[in-house]
Amino acid sequence: MEFFKQMSVSTKTESTGNIQNSSEHVKCLIIGSGPAGYTAAIYASRANLKPLLYEGLEPGGQLTTTTEVDNFPGYPEGITGPAMMEDLKKQAERFGADIRFGIATKVDFNKLPHKVWIDDDKLIEADAVIIATGATAKYLGLESEEKFKGSGVSACATCDGFFYKGQDVAVVGGGDTACEEASYLAGICKKVYLIVRKDFLRASKAMQERVYKTKNIEVLFQHTPKEIIGDTSGVNGVILTKAKGENVTILITGFFVAIGHQPNSDIFKPFIETDETGYIKTIPGCSKTNIEGVFACGDVQDKHYRQAITAAGSGCIAAIDAERYLSEP
Repeated sequence: MEFFKQMSVSTKTESTGNIQNSSEHVKCLIIGSGPAGYTAAIYASRANLKPLLYEGLEPGGQLTTTTEVDNFPGYPEGITGPAMMEDLKKQAERFGADIRFGIATKVDFNKLPHKVWIDDDKLIEADAVIIATGATAKYLGLESEEKFKGSGVSACATCDGFFYKGQDVAVVGGGDTACEEASYLAGICKKVYLIVRKDFLRASKAMQERVYKTKNIEVLFQHTPKEIIGDTSGVNGVILTKAKGENVTILITGFFVAIGHQPNSDIFKPFIETDETGYIKTIPGCSKTNIEGVFACGDVQDKHYRQAITAAGSGCIAAIDAERYLSEP
């Protein structure tokens, strides 16, 4: 109980009609979970910042939708995404992090302390804020796509490609990301179908040449996924609609969607600088944003790698940056 007393440096309740709006002041607020948020919480707790972390809409982040994770150091036998996130959460709690369920719905970074509203109700005032809200992979919206997520449908070839070694797979998309995913999978899989809705690739010339020169990549222009088919063992094919309306079925075991990600940064945009896609801009070499005392880590500011290990590393950086900021006279 003493820990929670220390967390609530100042607490007050304001009554507005029938709604009770409470506020709380903390040294360090972490918005979002996943590898970045939980790692930031581990380091911030060990630095005695007494961090408060709100998990967001998807506690544990995108990895909770992944089955096996084989490329995160320290798990020689592999581990499921949800189990790994639970391990990171428990480790953060072991050092005293206060982890709660709640969604940040509004912020005010105009002056210190920074203000963040949770679920449109509770106000958190924080001396330092670490944003770790991640990015959401864009999917096609097919009902069968949702059905086979984690059982043959993936949005990350680097994460899941290994499980399809020597098999036939498909990648959907026509930009640089899709071409990069297809090229990566071509080094692992027997054959890669690159499914492109238009009659051309949007990728850079260099990436296009790389795809065309790779013998086991077949580009299917003017094809649109209609339905992913499979059984209890997972995906075993996809039905495509060609430009003239006729359907064709290709046999695959892995279906990779590479049509982009959407960083979860909308509520911060009135204050925090982002790029044209919405990724938060940080000062190179650190996690600092354009707002004093606000730091960003994980996929919300990383449009290049988007790996669990890089997210965790950036969470460490953000916590150290926040500790140094708070210790300044």
